[in-house]
Amino acid sequence: MKHRRHLVTDHAVIRYLERVKGVDIDAVRAEVAGLVETARDLGASGAVVAGWSYKIKDGYVVTVRATHSPCIRTGCVKDKRRVR
Repeated sequence: MKHRRHLVTDHAVIRYLERVKGVDIDAVRAEVAGLVETARDLGASGAVVAGWSYKIKDGYVVTVRATHSPCIRTGCVKDKRRVR
């Protein structure tokens, strides 16, 4: 039997973090943008910063994951190197 995902949208999670937990979403957005600014300005499709891989599409950061995390489609580890 397939497990149901949580019935909470990403929008609701973001609003919960912002309003209930007090996370400054705009500050987080600015921090992420600053981390990849050079790569984005150069037209790169991604950047690796301190062990985290940032995927950039059409000038927007669309996802962030650990560089050693498994590929979602195949389950293989793309990059076994540890970045410090």
